[in-house]
Formats: sequence, structure tokens, C-alpha cells
Amino acid sequence: IQYDGLIEEITERKIAEDKIQKLNEELEKKVMELMEANKELEAFNRSVSHDLQTPLTLIGGFTSRYLKIYGDKLDTDEIDMINIIQTNAQKMERLIKDLLAFSRLGRQEIKPVKIELKDLITTVLDELNPLSEGRMIKFDIKALPSAYGDKGLIKQVLVNLLSNALKFTQSKDVAVIEVGYRVEKDETICYVKDNGIGFDFKESDNLFSPFYRLTEAKQFEGTGIGLSIVQRIINRHGGRVWAEGKINEGAVFYFSLPINRSAIS
Repeated sequence: IQYDGLIEEITERKIAEDKIQKLNEELEKKVMELMEANKELEAFNRSVSHDLQTPLTLIGGFTSRYLKIYGDKLDTDEIDMINIIQTNAQKMERLIKDLLAFSRLGRQEIKPVKIELKDLITTVLDELNPLSEGRMIKFDIKALPSAYGDKGLIKQVLVNLLSNALKFTQSKDVAVIEVGYRVEKDETICYVKDNGIGFDFKESDNLFSPFYRLTEAKQFEGTGIGLSIVQRIINRHGGRVWAEGKINEGAVFYFSLPINRSAIS
């Protein structure tokens, strides 16, 4: 009886090993397919960068030259049409650049270092100063901790969130933008809060989807990629993003970073 039991156990183990080997082979095949798909995507991105950006640059250049040479011979409607061509060519260029930046994030190596968030935000606000000129803006920057992350990528997160806050408070007599944080368990949660146009909470699940633009935000310039880039960067850091808001009552955007540096891939 013991012998029969041993044979049965060996047989079951052999079956299990065969299943594991088969799963490993399938997984290896999927990994190879994914690597090939990534190579194709990279080639496509290079093609998009060259084949679309070049003609757009030519369109912008030739329309500017046309206006410079023949502008005094054109009527108002003709000048307006050329300006519309230039504006839309510039929008397409921005969209292409944002798409390329979004696609590169999946391949970019994360190099975590200690970041002084307060100093980084000061740098970002200095760079965004042109968006503040001539406006009444109250910045409330709380005491912020150190954090671990890729400094360049976390800076991009702050640029996107703060530029959105500046953009969507344009209609306010006095814009109020607050940056703060809290610590929960094993993560630091930072937030950017504003008193701008806000959004319908029902749309919050779609906010970070590529190309998605809020109904309330369509009057403002943008490509709909900025928040997707924020989410992708934070996900690469092992964190999470979410938002809260009400129409005409402002919005709060949150992102978390692991306190433990080793949790960042």
C-alpha cells in the first residue's frame, strides 16, 4: 500500500512538473512576443516623430513666410485662415511630442534618489512663472518631506499638476493653489489642490485616460495626455494617483510614493 501511494505521489508530482514546464514555455513565448511588440512600437514612434513632425514644421514655416511676404496684400479673413492653419499645426506638434513622451515612459529606467520636494516645487513654480504673470494667485506650499524617486520624472509630475492648476484657475479673480502631503502606512501622499473649474466626480475614473478631456476643460488648450503621463510615472514608482473635485469648486489631485526606496522598480 505504501509503495502504491509512493507511485501515485511521484506520478502527481511529474504531472505538476510538466504543467509548470508548459506554463514556463508559454510565459517565455509571451515575453518574446511582448519584446517584439515593443520593438515595433519603438520603430513606429520613430516613424511618427519624423514622418509627421517634418511636414508640420514645413506647414508652420511656410505659412509664417507667406504671411511675412504677402500679409499686406491679404484681407482679414485670409489672414485668419492662415493663423488657424498655424495654430492647428502647433497643436498637432504638441500632441505628437506628448504621445512620444508617454510611450517612452514605459522603457525609461527609473533612477531613484532622495528628493527634497519643497525645493523641487520651488524650481517648478519658477519655471511656470510665465503662466502666473498678471494674475492674482495665492500659493500655499506646506512643509513637505523628502521622498525617493527619479528626480526628472517626479519633476514632470509636478509640472503637469501645477500647470493644470494654473490653467484651470484662470477664470478666478484670486486663484488659490495648495500643495501638501500626509503619510499613510508605507507611503507618502502628496496633493495639489486648486479652486478652479473642478470636475464632475462621475468623470474621475476617466481623468487619467489618454486623450480624455473633461467637458468643463474643453475651452482650455491641451492634448489630454498630461494626466496620463502623471499616472504612468507614479505607477512606475510603485505609487498610485487619484482625484477629487466638484464642478466650479476646484479639484485635488493626489499621488503617492513609497517611503521605502527599495519598493521603487
